[in-house]
Amino acid sequence: MTKSFLADTCQTTTRLASTNDATQTTPDRESVKVVIYGSKKGVNNTILTLYKLGFAQVNEWSPLLPSSNPGEVMSILTR
Repeated sequence: MTKSFLADTCQTTTRLASTNDATQTTPDRESVKVVIYGSKKGVNNTILTLYKLGFAQVNEWSPLLPSSNPGEVMSILTR
């Protein structure tokens, strides 16, 4: 895949949530998990892209874990 689709779809002028808001826990917030599946290179590149977009810090993702498909890994972010 090319990265060109990111520039076209991310034209919002306001941030939906800051990283400080996302790391604070409050009783009324539900925990969610974001999972990325793919090759090691694909997962790492996606994590770096999401970091550059301000979505999450690189160290907030789990280490690369094997998935049920051969040659595929996954990484999990819990918010």
